[in-house]
Amino acid sequence: MSTTTNRRQASLRVRGLRRLLRQDPPTTVAGTVLLVIIVAAALAPLIAPYPSDGTTATHPAESLLGPSGAHWMGTDAVGRDILTRVLFGARTSLLIAAAVLALSATVGTVLGCVAGYAGGWVSDVIMRVTDVFLAFPALLLSLALAVILRPGVGTAIIAIAATWWPWYARLACSAANTIRHRAYIDSARCLGLPAWRIVAGHVLPNSMTPVTVQLSLDAGGVILTAAALSYLGLGAVEPTSEWGLMVQQGQTNFTTEWWIVTFPGLAILVTAFCFNMLGEGLRQILDPRKVTR
Repeated sequence: MSTTTNRRQASLRVRGLRRLLRQDPPTTVAGTVLLVIIVAAALAPLIAPYPSDGTTATHPAESLLGPSGAHWMGTDAVGRDILTRVLFGARTSLLIAAAVLALSATVGTVLGCVAGYAGGWVSDVIMRVTDVFLAFPALLLSLALAVILRPGVGTAIIAIAATWWPWYARLACSAANTIRHRAYIDSARCLGLPAWRIVAGHVLPNSMTPVTVQLSLDAGGVILTAAALSYLGLGAVEPTSEWGLMVQQGQTNFTTEWWIVTFPGLAILVTAFCFNMLGEGLRQILDPRKVTR
Protein backbone atom coordinates (compact mmCIF):
# COMPACT_ATOMS: atom_id res chain seq x y z
CA MET A 1 0.00 0.00 0.00
CA SER A 2 1.48 3.33 -1.04
CA THR A 3 2.24 6.26 1.23
CA THR A 4 -0.20 8.39 -0.79
CA THR A 5 -3.01 5.90 -0.19
CA ASN A 6 -2.27 5.79 3.55
CA ARG A 7 -2.33 9.57 3.75
CA ARG A 8 -5.59 9.72 1.81
CA GLN A 9 -7.21 7.20 4.17
CA ALA A 10 -5.93 9.08 7.23
CA SER A 11 -7.33 12.34 5.84
CA LEU A 12 -10.71 10.74 5.20
CA ARG A 13 -10.82 9.38 8.75
CA VAL A 14 -9.97 12.77 10.25
CA ARG A 15 -12.72 14.38 8.21
CA GLY A 16 -15.05 11.57 9.22
CA LEU A 17 -14.22 12.21 12.88
CA ARG A 18 -14.98 15.91 12.51
CA ARG A 19 -18.26 15.16 10.77
CA LEU A 20 -19.20 12.62 13.44
CA LEU A 21 -18.51 15.08 16.24
CA ARG A 22 -20.80 17.61 14.55
CA GLN A 23 -23.58 15.20 13.62
CA ASP A 24 -23.50 12.75 16.54
CA PRO A 25 -23.86 14.63 19.85
CA PRO A 26 -24.04 11.42 21.99
CA THR A 27 -20.59 10.35 20.80
CA THR A 28 -19.24 13.84 21.39
CA VAL A 29 -20.66 13.90 24.91
CA ALA A 30 -19.33 10.41 25.65
CA GLY A 31 -15.86 11.35 24.44
CA THR A 32 -15.91 14.55 26.48
CA VAL A 33 -17.00 12.72 29.64
CA LEU A 34 -14.27 10.11 29.16
CA LEU A 35 -11.69 12.83 28.65
CA VAL A 36 -12.77 14.43 31.93
CA ILE A 37 -12.58 11.06 33.72
CA ILE A 38 -9.12 10.32 32.34
CA VAL A 39 -7.78 13.77 33.24
CA ALA A 40 -9.33 13.57 36.71
CA ALA A 41 -7.77 10.14 37.25
CA ALA A 42 -4.36 11.36 36.12
CA LEU A 43 -4.55 14.39 38.41
CA ALA A 44 -6.18 12.58 41.35
CA PRO A 45 -3.31 13.21 43.82
CA LEU A 46 -3.52 16.93 43.01
CA ILE A 47 -7.28 17.51 42.86
CA ALA A 48 -8.58 15.02 45.44
CA PRO A 49 -9.77 16.80 48.61
CA TYR A 50 -8.02 14.30 50.90
CA PRO A 51 -5.22 12.60 48.91
CA SER A 52 -4.09 10.40 51.80
CA ASP A 53 -7.55 8.79 51.89
CA GLY A 54 -6.85 7.30 48.49
CA THR A 55 -4.14 5.08 49.95
CA THR A 56 -3.72 4.03 53.58
CA ALA A 57 -5.14 6.81 55.78
CA THR A 58 -8.12 6.09 58.05
CA HIS A 59 -10.24 8.40 60.24
CA PRO A 60 -12.49 6.29 62.50
CA ALA A 61 -13.95 9.39 64.15
CA GLU A 62 -15.39 10.50 60.78
CA SER A 63 -16.78 7.13 59.66
CA LEU A 64 -20.07 6.81 57.76
CA LEU A 65 -20.70 10.54 57.37
CA GLY A 66 -23.25 11.44 54.71
CA PRO A 67 -22.59 13.86 51.84
CA SER A 68 -21.79 17.35 53.12
CA GLY A 69 -19.72 20.41 52.38
CA ALA A 70 -16.64 18.79 53.90
CA HIS A 71 -17.21 15.44 52.17
CA TRP A 72 -19.21 15.86 48.97
CA MET A 73 -19.80 12.11 48.61
CA GLY A 74 -19.63 11.21 52.29
CA THR A 75 -17.18 8.86 54.01
CA ASP A 76 -16.85 5.09 54.29
CA ALA A 77 -16.75 2.77 57.31
CA VAL A 78 -13.24 3.90 58.30
CA GLY A 79 -13.75 7.60 57.63
CA ARG A 80 -12.14 7.85 54.20
CA ASP A 81 -13.51 10.43 51.78
CA ILE A 82 -15.56 8.73 49.05
CA LEU A 83 -14.85 11.39 46.41
CA THR A 84 -11.13 10.92 46.93
CA ARG A 85 -11.41 7.16 46.63
CA VAL A 86 -13.59 7.43 43.52
CA LEU A 87 -10.90 9.57 41.88
CA PHE A 88 -8.13 7.19 42.90
CA GLY A 89 -10.35 4.27 41.91
CA ALA A 90 -10.55 5.72 38.41
CA ARG A 91 -6.76 5.46 38.19
CA THR A 92 -6.88 1.79 39.15
CA SER A 93 -9.79 0.90 36.87
CA LEU A 94 -8.33 2.72 33.86
CA LEU A 95 -4.89 1.20 34.53
CA ILE A 96 -6.37 -2.29 34.54
CA ALA A 97 -8.35 -1.59 31.37
CA ALA A 98 -5.32 -0.15 29.56
CA ALA A 99 -3.04 -3.02 30.59
CA VAL A 100 -5.58 -5.72 29.71
CA LEU A 101 -6.37 -4.23 26.32
CA ALA A 102 -2.70 -3.68 25.49
CA LEU A 103 -1.76 -7.26 26.39
CA SER A 104 -4.76 -8.99 24.85
CA ALA A 105 -4.76 -6.90 21.67
CA THR A 106 -1.02 -7.38 21.15
CA VAL A 107 -1.07 -11.15 21.66
CA GLY A 108 -4.34 -11.70 19.84
CA THR A 109 -3.53 -9.48 16.86
CA VAL A 110 -0.08 -10.98 16.31
CA LEU A 111 -1.38 -14.55 16.55
CA GLY A 112 -4.35 -13.72 14.33
CA CYS A 113 -2.17 -12.11 11.66
CA VAL A 114 0.21 -15.07 11.67
CA ALA A 115 -2.71 -17.49 11.37
CA GLY A 116 -4.42 -15.50 8.63
CA TYR A 117 -1.29 -15.03 6.55
CA ALA A 118 0.23 -18.48 6.99
CA GLY A 119 -2.94 -20.51 6.57
CA GLY A 120 -2.72 -24.30 6.60
CA TRP A 121 -1.89 -26.16 9.79
CA VAL A 122 -0.54 -23.02 11.47
CA SER A 123 -3.91 -21.33 11.13
CA ASP A 124 -5.72 -24.51 12.21
CA VAL A 125 -3.71 -24.85 15.43
CA ILE A 126 -3.98 -21.19 16.44
CA MET A 127 -7.68 -20.88 15.65
CA ARG A 128 -8.61 -24.16 17.36
CA VAL A 129 -6.92 -22.94 20.54
CA THR A 130 -8.83 -19.69 20.09
CA ASP A 131 -12.10 -21.59 19.73
CA VAL A 132 -11.45 -23.47 22.97
CA PHE A 133 -11.14 -20.18 24.86
CA LEU A 134 -14.20 -18.72 23.14
CA ALA A 135 -16.26 -21.77 24.07
CA PHE A 136 -16.38 -20.60 27.69
CA PRO A 137 -17.68 -17.30 29.09
CA ALA A 138 -14.76 -14.90 29.54
CA LEU A 139 -15.87 -13.92 33.04
CA LEU A 140 -16.01 -17.57 34.14
CA LEU A 141 -12.47 -18.23 32.90
CA SER A 142 -11.23 -15.02 34.52
CA LEU A 143 -12.75 -16.08 37.83
CA ALA A 144 -11.11 -19.50 37.57
CA LEU A 145 -7.69 -17.99 36.90
CA ALA A 146 -8.09 -15.38 39.63
CA VAL A 147 -8.92 -18.08 42.18
CA ILE A 148 -5.64 -19.83 41.38
CA LEU A 149 -3.58 -16.65 41.67
CA ARG A 150 -3.17 -14.30 44.62
CA PRO A 151 -5.72 -11.43 44.71
CA GLY A 152 -4.40 -8.09 43.48
CA VAL A 153 -4.39 -5.66 40.58
CA GLY A 154 -1.81 -7.76 38.75
CA THR A 155 -4.01 -10.83 39.13
CA ALA A 156 -6.98 -8.98 37.64
CA ILE A 157 -4.89 -7.89 34.65
CA ILE A 158 -3.52 -11.38 33.99
CA ALA A 159 -6.85 -13.15 34.53
CA ILE A 160 -8.79 -10.85 32.19
CA ALA A 161 -6.11 -10.53 29.50
CA ALA A 162 -5.68 -14.31 29.37
CA THR A 163 -9.33 -14.69 28.37
CA TRP A 164 -9.74 -11.59 26.21
CA TRP A 165 -7.10 -12.14 23.49
CA PRO A 166 -9.08 -14.70 21.41
CA TRP A 167 -11.50 -12.01 20.21
CA TYR A 168 -8.64 -10.02 18.72
CA ALA A 169 -7.07 -13.15 17.24
CA ARG A 170 -10.27 -13.95 15.38
CA LEU A 171 -10.68 -10.39 14.10
CA ALA A 172 -7.06 -10.13 12.98
CA CYS A 173 -7.13 -13.57 11.35
CA SER A 174 -10.17 -12.63 9.30
CA ALA A 175 -8.59 -9.36 8.19
CA ALA A 176 -5.20 -10.96 7.44
CA ASN A 177 -6.82 -13.74 5.44
CA THR A 178 -8.29 -11.09 3.13
CA ILE A 179 -5.18 -8.92 3.00
CA ARG A 180 -2.82 -11.74 2.02
CA HIS A 181 -4.50 -11.94 -1.40
CA ARG A 182 -3.98 -8.24 -2.17
CA ALA A 183 -1.73 -7.16 -5.02
CA TYR A 184 0.79 -5.37 -2.82
CA ILE A 185 1.31 -8.56 -0.78
CA ASP A 186 2.00 -10.47 -3.99
CA SER A 187 4.47 -7.75 -4.97
CA ALA A 188 6.24 -8.07 -1.62
CA ARG A 189 6.57 -11.83 -2.14
CA CYS A 190 7.95 -11.29 -5.63
CA LEU A 191 10.59 -8.97 -4.18
CA GLY A 192 11.73 -11.83 -1.97
CA LEU A 193 10.70 -10.32 1.37
CA PRO A 194 10.60 -12.92 4.18
CA ALA A 195 7.21 -13.83 5.60
CA TRP A 196 7.87 -12.16 8.95
CA ARG A 197 8.62 -8.83 7.25
CA ILE A 198 5.46 -9.05 5.16
CA VAL A 199 3.38 -9.78 8.25
CA ALA A 200 5.03 -7.04 10.34
CA GLY A 201 5.20 -4.42 7.62
CA HIS A 202 2.01 -4.97 5.64
CA VAL A 203 -0.45 -7.47 7.13
CA LEU A 204 -0.33 -6.30 10.74
CA PRO A 205 -0.73 -2.53 10.12
CA ASN A 206 -3.59 -3.08 7.67
CA SER A 207 -5.41 -5.42 10.07
CA MET A 208 -5.67 -2.79 12.80
CA THR A 209 -8.96 -1.15 11.77
CA PRO A 210 -11.31 -3.80 13.23
CA VAL A 211 -8.97 -4.23 16.20
CA THR A 212 -9.08 -0.50 16.99
CA VAL A 213 -12.87 -0.49 16.89
CA GLN A 214 -13.02 -3.54 19.15
CA LEU A 215 -10.60 -1.96 21.63
CA SER A 216 -12.90 1.00 22.20
CA LEU A 217 -15.91 -1.29 22.56
CA ASP A 218 -14.11 -3.65 24.96
CA ALA A 219 -12.83 -1.01 27.39
CA GLY A 220 -16.16 -0.80 29.19
CA GLY A 221 -16.43 -4.58 29.42
CA VAL A 222 -12.95 -4.86 30.89
CA ILE A 223 -13.78 -2.26 33.54
CA LEU A 224 -16.97 -4.16 34.44
CA THR A 225 -15.07 -7.46 34.62
CA ALA A 226 -12.34 -5.95 36.79
CA ALA A 227 -14.99 -4.50 39.10
CA ALA A 228 -16.66 -7.91 39.32
CA LEU A 229 -13.38 -9.60 40.29
CA SER A 230 -12.71 -7.00 42.98
CA TYR A 231 -16.28 -7.26 44.23
CA LEU A 232 -15.79 -11.00 44.69
CA GLY A 233 -12.47 -10.50 46.48
CA LEU A 234 -10.37 -11.79 43.59
CA GLY A 235 -9.08 -8.48 42.20
CA ALA A 236 -7.85 -5.33 43.91
CA VAL A 237 -7.49 -5.54 47.69
CA GLU A 238 -7.17 -3.01 50.51
CA PRO A 239 -5.85 -0.37 50.72
CA THR A 240 -6.12 0.02 46.92
CA SER A 241 -8.94 2.27 45.76
CA GLU A 242 -10.99 0.40 43.15
CA TRP A 243 -14.62 0.91 42.22
CA GLY A 244 -15.71 -2.74 42.47
CA LEU A 245 -13.99 -3.12 45.83
CA MET A 246 -15.72 0.04 47.10
CA VAL A 247 -19.12 -1.37 46.11
CA GLN A 248 -18.33 -4.62 47.92
CA GLN A 249 -17.30 -2.77 51.08
CA GLY A 250 -20.49 -0.73 51.20
CA GLN A 251 -23.06 -3.39 50.35
CA THR A 252 -23.77 -4.44 53.95
CA ASN A 253 -24.94 -0.94 54.89
CA PHE A 254 -26.52 0.01 51.58
CA THR A 255 -29.97 0.76 53.00
CA THR A 256 -28.62 3.26 55.52
CA GLU A 257 -25.26 4.46 54.11
CA TRP A 258 -26.28 4.45 50.44
CA TRP A 259 -23.51 6.80 49.30
CA ILE A 260 -20.75 4.23 49.85
CA VAL A 261 -22.14 2.05 47.05
CA THR A 262 -23.94 4.60 44.89
CA PHE A 263 -21.05 6.85 43.82
CA PRO A 264 -18.54 4.16 42.81
CA GLY A 265 -21.39 2.26 41.17
CA LEU A 266 -22.31 5.33 39.14
CA ALA A 267 -18.65 5.75 38.18
CA ILE A 268 -18.59 2.20 36.80
CA LEU A 269 -21.88 2.70 34.95
CA VAL A 270 -21.00 6.06 33.39
CA THR A 271 -17.49 5.03 32.33
CA ALA A 272 -18.58 1.74 30.75
CA PHE A 273 -21.52 3.40 28.99
CA CYS A 274 -19.36 6.21 27.59
CA PHE A 275 -16.77 3.76 26.28
CA ASN A 276 -19.52 1.84 24.48
CA MET A 277 -20.94 5.04 22.98
CA LEU A 278 -17.50 6.14 21.85
CA GLY A 279 -16.83 2.71 20.37
CA GLU A 280 -20.00 2.83 18.29
CA GLY A 281 -18.99 6.25 17.01
CA LEU A 282 -15.52 5.03 16.06
CA ARG A 283 -17.10 2.07 14.28
CA GLN A 284 -18.90 4.52 11.99
CA ILE A 285 -15.59 6.14 11.06
CA LEU A 286 -13.18 3.20 10.90
CA ASP A 287 -15.45 0.35 9.83
CA PRO A 288 -18.56 1.89 8.21
CA ARG A 289 -19.42 -1.29 6.28
CA LYS A 290 -20.41 -3.01 9.54
CA VAL A 291 -22.78 -0.25 10.62
CA THR A 292 -26.43 -1.10 10.14
CA ARG A 293 -28.08 1.60 8.11
